[in-house]
Amino acid sequence: MLRTRMLFVGISGQTATILMLVGISLTGCRGKEAPPPPPVPEVATVEVQPQRIVLTKELPGRTSAYLVAQIRPQATGIIQKRLFTEGAVVEANDVLYQIDPKTYAAAYANAEAALAASKANHQTALASRDVANASLAAAKAALSRAEAAAVPIRLREERFKELLTSKAVSEQDYDEVAAALKQADAGIESAVAAVQSAEADIVRSQAGIQAALAAIQTAEAALETARIGLDYTQIRAPIGGRIGRSNVTTGALVTANQPLDLATVQQLDPIYVDVPQATADWLRLQQRLSDGRLTNGAKQAITGLILEDGSRYSHAGELKFREVSVEPMTGSFVLRMVFPNPDGVLLPGMFVRAIVEEGVNEKAILVPQESVARNTKGEPYVLIVAEDGKVQQRKIVIDRAVGNKWLIASGLDPGDQVIAEGLQKVRPGAVVRTVKHNSGPQARGAEAPAAAK
Repeated sequence: MLRTRMLFVGISGQTATILMLVGISLTGCRGKEAPPPPPVPEVATVEVQPQRIVLTKELPGRTSAYLVAQIRPQATGIIQKRLFTEGAVVEANDVLYQIDPKTYAAAYANAEAALAASKANHQTALASRDVANASLAAAKAALSRAEAAAVPIRLREERFKELLTSKAVSEQDYDEVAAALKQADAGIESAVAAVQSAEADIVRSQAGIQAALAAIQTAEAALETARIGLDYTQIRAPIGGRIGRSNVTTGALVTANQPLDLATVQQLDPIYVDVPQATADWLRLQQRLSDGRLTNGAKQAITGLILEDGSRYSHAGELKFREVSVEPMTGSFVLRMVFPNPDGVLLPGMFVRAIVEEGVNEKAILVPQESVARNTKGEPYVLIVAEDGKVQQRKIVIDRAVGNKWLIASGLDPGDQVIAEGLQKVRPGAVVRTVKHNSGPQARGAEAPAAAK
């Protein structure tokens, strides 16, 4: 004890003061309570609940005219007039160009004259047949008279011939009767010849009539050909639609069926939209329909059209058909759709995106996009809150974006509490306190089409 006292004596006053302050400080620390534990972090969660959504897909495509007619001349000549306004709407059968018709008008007049001559020849043949018929009737009447006159003479000659054997009549009397009979027979033969001649005339007149009828038909065909040629000098619109610029001017020489078209008419209401669809997407869709994950998707209804400026087209369309073969270079086939175009908003060649309905997912699981994170490998995951209040990490498979949410293909079950806000404050295994997440209005709504780009 004496030793200790001596040690304190050896310490300077300044040092002793420092030691005293340190001791007082240590005494004060031992007197305070331990600090409280950190507060339990609060996170906002959404409860996973299956819901019904209509899945759609946006497919890029191009518009094309419903009908296209390239205007080409079917007659050769000089263009006299252009009778349309470039860019205007024309109706079917409207006259677009007038070709100089003089040559074709002359050909038509010649054909008319030839037809008139053929008809005149036909009338002449008919008159000849009437004359032949009259001659035949007269010849037959003469034959009848000759035959009637020969009957008594023939009977007298037969009686005189019997009487001559018994010398009841003289040979002179018999010779006179025989000469009379011979003369009567000659008259009959002459009448028969006249009948045969009249019948031959009738046959010839019938042949003349047939020839005249054939000539009339030929002349009528020639006249129709000339009429068509003359009509072709007026170049008409085969369809109604909007006509483009003219490739020729007044005074230009055009030839029938030339390769250069004079103008083009396109019917734009309705209008086609041709959209290529990858066969891989088509097969996946069929598999989903077969598995029952999607329903009512076999028809691939068209629900809308998005224009180049991002605006939505105001008219709904319909799917007309799918191409029956696949393009080997692209591995896709074409879906052809038809849209009404009464206002002329759609023009051929425009780039559009068609919204195609794939089907209905009756048990879709959607989570907010902000609730999904990715690991260093780029794999998506979410953090969920288990029943014990601890955070768990769950790997997921994302199908597609649906508005401001992700459609989850696998990894989540109904009832899971997915952290939507506060992911950066927690780690797996941490205990958290949950509040309901206010997700706000959905981009499309559960019953509305869900687009996948």
